[in-house]
Amino acid sequence: MQQNKPIGIFDSGVGGTSIWKEIHQLLPFENTIFLADSKNAPYGNKSEEEIIQLSIKNTEKLLEMGSKIIVVACNTATTNAIQILREKYDVPLIGIEPAIKAAALLTVSKSIGILATKGTLSSSLFHQTASSFAKNISVVEIIGEGLVPLIESGEISGSKITKLLEKFVAPMITAKVDCIVLGCTHYPYLIPMLQKLIPENIKIIDSGEAVARQTKKVLQDNSLLNNKAKKPDLQFFTNANSNTLQFLLKDYRNDISVREMYF
Repeated sequence: MQQNKPIGIFDSGVGGTSIWKEIHQLLPFENTIFLADSKNAPYGNKSEEEIIQLSIKNTEKLLEMGSKIIVVACNTATTNAIQILREKYDVPLIGIEPAIKAAALLTVSKSIGILATKGTLSSSLFHQTASSFAKNISVVEIIGEGLVPLIESGEISGSKITKLLEKFVAPMITAKVDCIVLGCTHYPYLIPMLQKLIPENIKIIDSGEAVARQTKKVLQDNSLLNNKAKKPDLQFFTNANSNTLQFLLKDYRNDISVREMYF
């Protein structure tokens, strides 16, 4: 049965687990397969062609493993490759991009900050979204250079992260932003650290919940929703050391399978 097939999810590393958690919370009976392409992380510093080829490789691996729908849990892969993936494959594809629209609707100061990778901020899809929803709003774009490698190595707090975040939020605070959009799926793991560094009035916005809701809607629309109340098969694969993946998923350790695999 198609409904029993897994939701396939991939990211340029472990950050997409922040999206997986939202999907699993909303759709607790769905089987899932997560690919962490940590060997090639971060995608944000790669060329558009490289990002497209890596996205194709990951998509084909998930299809080979029986996925009924694929979530591109990576802002850079979405903004650079989602259209090509949709043209190439029949399977439903869910993308993720910075929640500019949500921030534009919420901002009172008419000033928002976006913390993302170079690959996301320089993409044409990002600029289309920004020009559509942030016409009369001041947007402070900051490249979070160095954050992904630290998170990939298991650092989500400490002096290195603090120093980088202080540097990145300073121009946003100066510009009186009242919303900071997290434009990389790794960054939600830094929310506790960010909250210590910014004024209380600044809202932090990420795309996780919205992606989970969209995934549910597309599954329903395609009659692919798995409503059987039984324990799901939750598989995680990485092509690098699995320690960080195990660490970020420690609250689920009794329910999941984490393996290292060449892909």
